[in-house]
Amino acid sequence: MFQPKFSFTNKIVKNLTYIAESRAFIINAPLVPEWEVSLRRDAILKSAHSSTAIEGNRLTLEEVSALANGREVMTRRKDRQEVLNYLEALDKISDFASHENFTLNDLLEIHHIVTKSTLNFPEDEGCFRNRQVHVVNMLGETIFMPPKTVEVLELIEDFLEWFNSPIMEDIDSVIAAGLTHYEMVRIHPGNGRTARIMATLVLFRSGFDLKRFFALDDYYDHDRQAYYAALQTVDSEILDVTEWLEYFTDGVATSIKAVKEKVLGLSKDIKILKERGQIALNDRQMKIVEWIVNEGKITNRDIRNMFGISDNAALDEIRKLMNFDVIKREGEGRSVHYVLV
Repeated sequence: MFQPKFSFTNKIVKNLTYIAESRAFIINAPLVPEWEVSLRRDAILKSAHSSTAIEGNRLTLEEVSALANGREVMTRRKDRQEVLNYLEALDKISDFASHENFTLNDLLEIHHIVTKSTLNFPEDEGCFRNRQVHVVNMLGETIFMPPKTVEVLELIEDFLEWFNSPIMEDIDSVIAAGLTHYEMVRIHPGNGRTARIMATLVLFRSGFDLKRFFALDDYYDHDRQAYYAALQTVDSEILDVTEWLEYFTDGVATSIKAVKEKVLGLSKDIKILKERGQIALNDRQMKIVEWIVNEGKITNRDIRNMFGISDNAALDEIRKLMNFDVIKREGEGRSVHYVLV
């Protein structure tokens, strides 16, 4: 089984302490659902933009936002498809996290999602690499050479045994995400986007980022040379990832600080929010609120079609949101719809 090597340095401990304190503030801060939707959407767009940009995608954040909204963007087909693929992978994080065990097929499905219709050889989509590759930076310089191709399957199986073991429950969520990120890059069964999706999956699966507020990829893209340099700090023989984890926890701390400052700005001096506190919505309810934010209203039929659920199940979600004073009913008869309070 995969056995990561690292030490808890003063820097890592300091970062983890700050992260835990800031996360507690964000989770307990008074927020209305519409703001939660905004924070989550910003994080998803930044993640999609930054993670693809690291590997050469030319789209701007504004163009990524336009694509996410279903608008056409004049750009290379490959750039457009990479972003759409990454957005799809992020949207399915909660589905993968719900699996009791994360399997080889799950990993291959993630790889297929992020690579479909973008590779020179379509048969490589959703498959582990079948040839030796070099991991290079934006200048085309080799950062390191992953293990031999014949070793990939065994290394992935060893990693997944650790990933699904009780050991993971005893590891700090941020550390677990950092270890996952690096090991996926090191083995390099597919590409860097798959590694970054896996790190995001760990944070969601562990309950650290259930609200999806944090965009770690934005930190990597902000200083790509630092990202590549951090990956190179790991000796290929010893595989001690302590310095990488210092960099990784710096990134999480930076990301969470940005969210904390935004939350402070949103909720500052708003008395009603301080009296009411934060409303905890599940993923389905958040998607309903997001629909209303984008479309202005939602109907029972919209909810049924969105989730493939029955009329009674849709009404149940509506009642819960009305009880939370998040939405209200408007219209009569066939024109009944729901809007934000």
